[in-house]
Amino acid sequence: MRNVFVFLFGAGLWAGATGCGSSAGADSPASATTVRPAYFPLKEYLDAQAARLAQQQPAVEKRVTLRGSAPETARVPKIEWDKELQVFYQADINKPALRGAYAVDSTTLPNGTRQILYTRKPGFDNAVVRLTVVRDASGVRSVDATLQKNNPLFYSEKKLQLRGQAGTLDAYQVQGVQKLVLFDTLRYATNARVVR
Repeated sequence: MRNVFVFLFGAGLWAGATGCGSSAGADSPASATTVRPAYFPLKEYLDAQAARLAQQQPAVEKRVTLRGSAPETARVPKIEWDKELQVFYQADINKPALRGAYAVDSTTLPNGTRQILYTRKPGFDNAVVRLTVVRDASGVRSVDATLQKNNPLFYSEKKLQLRGQAGTLDAYQVQGVQKLVLFDTLRYATNARVVR
């Protein structure tokens, strides 16, 4: 079970294939303060959640499915949050090289909830196809991202979800498929719930 969790949430999963790991340290602090973010600041959101959860130290209930096998469920009492959330940094589109790469569509619902959809424009090759952020007066309610990588040797699609209440992360999910030429298709899913 531990090997499955490490496999799915390790920094090596798919980041090597996409070439887009965490952006931590990629931009200098000076550039981050002088340039206004073009899109939702996912890195800053994840950094804040990881710091808050590291301080609170909640347990996590995880349900993992790999290659169509029966789901395995476990309660993990102690989490290293900066590593646990690493996979979600792959959905960060708020980088200087991606300015102008995404169309932005914002909708405000009658209940005050605001949904912002970022869709990759044609001609750009970044792995993040779309990113959707839903927020209300209390903070971010959800972040959903679809990432794809496709070349003659490799195809991968990953769907990431973060859910929160009152601005605090309380659940997250990763679903994906990978296909290498001459190898079987790998399908996997992890659902996690923060236990407070």
